Amino acid sequence: MIEHETERLLLRQWRASDREPFAALNADPRVMEYFPALLDRAASDAMADRCQALIDKRGWGLWAVETRDSHAFIGFVGLHIPTAALPFNPCVEIGWRLAHSHWGRGLATEAAQAALRVGFEVLRLPEIVSFTARSNLRSRAVMAKLGMIDAGEAFEHPSVPLGSPLRRHCLYRLSRGQWATMNDPC
Repeated sequence: MIEHETERLLLRQWRASDREPFAALNADPRVMEYFPALLDRAASDAMADRCQALIDKRGWGLWAVETRDSHAFIGFVGLHIPTAALPFNPCVEIGWRLAHSHWGRGLATEAAQAALRVGFEVLRLPEIVSFTARSNLRSRAVMAKLGMIDAGEAFEHPSVPLGSPLRRHCLYRLSRGQWATMNDPC
């Protein structure tokens, strides 16, 4: 099972103690602004269970993230194989969701860089994608900070209800070669 540390964070397997703070962030309208709905406790717990089961199965996935100094759970970051019928499948996506109190400090970018490192250097994935509602400028900024390229490919996300302003998504891509060039120490 893969876990990863950064200067300030630990990307790790899920614990039972993560359920309550995860439910709180999934019920926060600020965190869930670009998702179709808030999650109640049962839906949040089910999502955590799926994340844990996929890490158990593959050794990687959407890791729980905690701070190294306080050991507080702050959300998730990691890699996932989407199950929705997306126009660019098959793919591996990188995603994140952090509690609002931890925004604005570069933690999503720091954790996502660690997840990309695992994806490209350990799993040897040829490409990692990310996507979000076109209006989600905060996540798009993280994608750009990671060196991901806006593919210019807008698409309708099939899991978002018709007529929702969140249905139209944008796609960002990063290849292993691009990652290697950005992270070449020379």
